[in-house]
Parts: sequence; C-alpha cells; structure tokens
Amino acid sequence: MNRRIPLLAVALGLVCLAGQPARADVKTPSFISDGMVLQRDMKVPIWGTADDGEKVTVSFQGQETSTTAKDGKWLVRLDDLKTGGPFEMTITGNNKLRLKDVLVGEVWIASGQSNMEMSLGGCADAQRHIADSKNPKIHLFTVSRVGAEKPQRDVKGKWAECSPETVAGFSGVAYFFGRDVQKALDVPVGLIHTSWGGTPAEAWTSRGTLEAEPMLKHYVANQAKALDNYPKAQDRYKADLAKHEEAVKKAKEEGKPLPKAPQPPGNPLTGAHSPSALYNGMIAPLIPYAIRGAIWYQGESNAHHAFEYRTLFAAMIKDWRAHWKQGEFPFLFVQLAPFKKIVTEPGDSDWAELREAQLLTTQNVPNTAMAVITDVGDETDIHPKKKEPAGARLALAAQALAYGQKIEYSGPVYDKMTVDGAKAVLTFKHAGSGLAAKGETLQGFTIAGEDRKFVNAEARIDGDTVVVSSDKVAKPVAMRFGWANYPVVNLWNKDGLPASPFRTDDFQITTQPKKSASASTKTE
Repeated sequence: MNRRIPLLAVALGLVCLAGQPARADVKTPSFISDGMVLQRDMKVPIWGTADDGEKVTVSFQGQETSTTAKDGKWLVRLDDLKTGGPFEMTITGNNKLRLKDVLVGEVWIASGQSNMEMSLGGCADAQRHIADSKNPKIHLFTVSRVGAEKPQRDVKGKWAECSPETVAGFSGVAYFFGRDVQKALDVPVGLIHTSWGGTPAEAWTSRGTLEAEPMLKHYVANQAKALDNYPKAQDRYKADLAKHEEAVKKAKEEGKPLPKAPQPPGNPLTGAHSPSALYNGMIAPLIPYAIRGAIWYQGESNAHHAFEYRTLFAAMIKDWRAHWKQGEFPFLFVQLAPFKKIVTEPGDSDWAELREAQLLTTQNVPNTAMAVITDVGDETDIHPKKKEPAGARLALAAQALAYGQKIEYSGPVYDKMTVDGAKAVLTFKHAGSGLAAKGETLQGFTIAGEDRKFVNAEARIDGDTVVVSSDKVAKPVAMRFGWANYPVVNLWNKDGLPASPFRTDDFQITTQPKKSASASTKTE
C-alpha cells in the first residue's frame, strides 16, 4: 500500500491553508464584557473588531441586530432596553461571545486626579463602609493608568460586582456617589473609574481642542519643543547613568551609602502630565459607550494657572461632550477642599482663584453642577479622608440635573451685592429653605473700600440676605467670602449644604495675565 499519497494530500492542504488569511475572532473592548452595565433610556452602541466583510450579530433582550465589519471594525446600536438584570448577550461572527451578568441601568464616568483616585480603603471610616458595601446592583470598572500619543481603542480593566471583596481599592468618591444614586433610583448603576493622581486638566483634553483655543494652544507648542529636546534629554540621562554606576561602585568599595539613581526623562507624548495623553489613553477608548454623565474631582494640579482654568476646564467638558455625541450630558464636579495653613488675615490665594474658576464653570457651561466641601479640609493633607460628603453631594446634583428630581442640590451661591451706607448686603441663589450659620456667628467674610484693601468683616443673616460690614470701611466697594487656601467658613442653607467661596470684585488676581486686568466691580 502506498502511504505517500495521503501524506502528500495533507501537505498540499496545509500549503493551501497557509495561503489564506487567518479568520479573526469577533472581539469587543474590555468594558463590553461580563458584568457590564448598559445605559437605559437611550440607544446603546456595542462595538468591536472582526474580519472585513464579516457579519456580526448582537442578540440581547430579544433584539437581534446585525452589521458587516468594515476596516476591521463593527458597531451596532440597541434600543428600548429593559432596566434590570442580570441578562446575557451573545455576539456572533466567525465565533460566538456570551457576555453574562449584564445589567441595564445608569452608567457614570468618574475621572480626575488623586482625590478621585483615592480608594475607599483610604477614606474615613473605611472598614464600616467596606463591610456595608455589598450591592449586586452596583458594578465597578477601573481603567488602568496609561498615557498615549494617539487616541486608543481599548483599555485594561474588568467589571466587578460591588462587595467588600472588590470595593476597597475602588474610588471612594465614585463609590459614595454610585451608592447614593442607586439607593435613590433603585436601578442598577455602573461606575467606570478613570483617574490618575497629580495630573492636570490639559492631559485629559484632546489635542484638537487644545490647538483650537488661543489661550490653550501653548500646551501643544511647548509639547513640540519638549519633543525636539527629548533626544538630548535621553543622551544626558545615559551620561548621568554611567556616572551613577561609577559612583555606586566607588560607594560600595568605600562602604558609603549608595547615591540616588538619576531619573529617565519623561516621554513628552505619553507622560501623565503630557497634553492630551490621558484623554488618548483613558477617555477616548471609552467613547462612544453610552453614559448618563460624568463626575470629576481635579484642579489641584492647575491651581498655579487658576485664571486659565476658567477656559481649560470649560473646554475639556465641551470636548468630552463633542466626542461622545450624547448632547450636553450632566458634568458634575467637586470644588477644591480647604488645604494648607490656616491664615487669619485676608490675602491672595491661587486655590481660591481655582475655586472661583470652578464656580464660574457652573454659570458658563450648561448642565454642570459643583459639590462644595469647605467643611472637610485638612491643613496638612491635600487628600482629605472624608470623601462621603463629596460623593453624596454629587449624587444630589445628579438627582436634580440628570433625573429631574425637585430637590435642593447646591449650597448658597452668590447672586449680587448692594451697598447701604457702610453695609454690603448680599443675596444668594440656592438659599433653599433659608440661610443658616453653623456656629454662633458667621465666619469667612472680608470687605474692602475704595483703597481695595480687604479687612475681616462682621456678618449676620438678615432674612434671605447676609449683611456685611466693618468699622474700618466706611464705603464698601467689594466683599469676599472664603477667599483663602484654607477657608474657615460656616454659611450654609437649611437644606444642609455649604456656600461656595466667592468674591464680588473683578480686581486683578495673582494668576491672571496683566493684560486681562479689569478695574470694574460686580456690585449693583
């Protein structure tokens, strides 16, 4: 019997197969996976990769939607999803994916820097909160930190059911927010946490937006210069490293402490502080996942450019909305907490200027709201451990802006000032059920006359107004409240929310370019 014929046929078959392109499995991004939460009440995109021309079918809750992959990518949209779960989704192409434990409810992005990144395990009363955290209706997803030169298509991470075993390392602010939203609505909640400590807002903003805004395009120009200098920086590092190795050798021979190693230069395109790098690596891949809105806690890294933050923060919000193409979705954020040494006399403060930029954002950018946390600061720690108030106040804002509930979600916000002789009379929006002082007397008010020199002032609540005066100022022209790195203030509304720091003047501030100075005041 001739055994060479079958072997020859097998060999020819293998040659033929080798000449054909491999069939690619249908794949989805990491967050379109087991345990995901899909946004209710809107069209929900599901997408991934496959062979060009491959038919892909998504089946979920009785819907079956098909498309054909083009350029290796595919996308379908689901509609009229039933709230609840868990459900199963199947995605069929050359292969079949079965995604289990899928919920339908409310989805929120949580982003920013270290105070958003701070884990529940590091928060005040952490053990009690962790022990009480079990809730199968809340699912958590943390995006791994990475910067990128160009917008990416996926992130590293996986969904987890909220429980004592999973929540300790999750964002504390995001957890408290999600917990309260879930309790208020009684529907599933998905939280996608994507933050990085110590990072500035320009890193979270796309390159196109930075280039298009005159006040912000310097970030792109400076990045280009840094990229030109990068090879030289690498050469210097190599030379320093060689010197370090010699120094280490000598130190060991002489029994002396080892010298500190030089640090390699950061890549100007992918570093955590690089313009657009975190947008590219940690925001762009999530788009167009259907979301209800975003929560944000950041600003510390931009305090030295607080005046510019008025433009940058608004541009970033508009940037995200433009790319997501879900309209002006709610964007809720936390105002900076009190920090640094308490001072008793009025003075300049870049942190106060940053808080003002945040306050102005709520007035200039639609569908935004701010959680004020002047009651939870720490003089010596930029990361106050009391994160529950921040999350809870963000949840109140979500209930009002995102879900249309008729509740008071903000503390008092300055509206206008009128002068009555030697007294400044202030009125407020969001006075709610009425103004209140937490303490015997109001604190944190300063007043200035025509010389523009602020002095500490006396203040009292008079009905729906606050009356401010000082025996050192006969004719008030301006008033400030909580204008300090660490504001010591106690004006609240009776709904239990603190007033935002503010100023009534337009005087030149420390982070404001000189050419933008204004001599006018905002009094009436």
